[in-house]
Amino acid sequence: MHIHLEPIGGIAGDMFAAAMLHAWPGREHELAGVIAGLALPAGVTSGPAPFNDGTIAGMRFLVTAPSDPAHHRSFRDIRAMLLAATLAPAVRQRAIAIFTLLAEIEGQVHGVAPDDVAFHEVGAWDSIVDIVAAAFLIEAAGARNWSVATIPIGSGRVRTAHGEMPVPTPAVALLLEGFPVFDDGRPGERVTPTGAAILRHLAPGFGLPRTSMRQGRVGYGFGAKRIKGISNVLRVLAFDPMIAPGASEEVGMLRFEIDDQTPEDLAVGLDRLRATEGVIDVLQAPGFGKKGRMVAQIQVLVTIDAIERVAAICLGETTSLGLRIERVTRRTLARESRALTDTDGRDMRVKTAMRPDGTATTKAEMDDIAAASGDHGDRMRRRRRVERAASKEDDRDG
Repeated sequence: MHIHLEPIGGIAGDMFAAAMLHAWPGREHELAGVIAGLALPAGVTSGPAPFNDGTIAGMRFLVTAPSDPAHHRSFRDIRAMLLAATLAPAVRQRAIAIFTLLAEIEGQVHGVAPDDVAFHEVGAWDSIVDIVAAAFLIEAAGARNWSVATIPIGSGRVRTAHGEMPVPTPAVALLLEGFPVFDDGRPGERVTPTGAAILRHLAPGFGLPRTSMRQGRVGYGFGAKRIKGISNVLRVLAFDPMIAPGASEEVGMLRFEIDDQTPEDLAVGLDRLRATEGVIDVLQAPGFGKKGRMVAQIQVLVTIDAIERVAAICLGETTSLGLRIERVTRRTLARESRALTDTDGRDMRVKTAMRPDGTATTKAEMDDIAAASGDHGDRMRRRRRVERAASKEDDRDG
């Protein structure tokens, strides 16, 4: 899946959470359980609410909290709170990573160590909840990659705990370094520090990929402000990959061998390669190299435009001293991926391929089956149910 962000009005943590929940409304109950793991003080509540600004219908993500005189929290304190919270490891890791980005940038702005950064607005309960919600929703989406449209930069001044600041604030300006921005002529703060940190964490591409995709879910997340002449909304567009029938395409193939890197460290490097934009597949196989040493034979399939960039990452993530690069032609069956909702409301991804004889074969994604099922028997029953439902849907479409 590919997810594209359109900051029509801008982006903030609550707008991101609202847009993702509007696109996947069934996740609000799971998110409530995640937020409960923070053990928030009495009186702090959160959740999505329908919203319509008179032009577009969408959702807001609201956090209400009593007056919090101790909302000036250091990064050290927030990290300790997240480490103590009852959160899934992947969600905790993402939330801490987003806060770490904020702490490093704020430390750079104010000339202090990241651990000693005192968060003011970001230290309030609403921002903490927004970031944890974003971490959960990013992880739950399971997108292979993200992209973002040009970002409205805003102008003027904004009042903060440090006094009046120019827009974008110093922290936001640093977090958006390298991102495509523009001035749409509408003043005010359009990107908050939390929104900018989420963007930086996602490391999105700029603009939609130039490839055929199947349009999936759409979500609209509103902010609290009203902007004259435009909806203050972040739009989320989800796409599933789609390849044309019998398509042949030229791709890059990178090959190299490793005999002096620990399996644990190599696994981390290859996982990062798999998550790199432009990487189609990563294959690892055992073999024998010089001096009779066992080696890991690595083959990386990439899009043509990503060859040089991925080659540099291969040399950075592994101990390889060189690699072989060639251009090859691959031919693929017509296939597409899409999501179906199972009987218990869970999204299950399925892949359908069209065989040369005109028959279609459908297979459910095992990661989704495993995450939603119990033992082997339960997994097989769920898999058969999902694949039968997908085949019936294909018959109706045909």
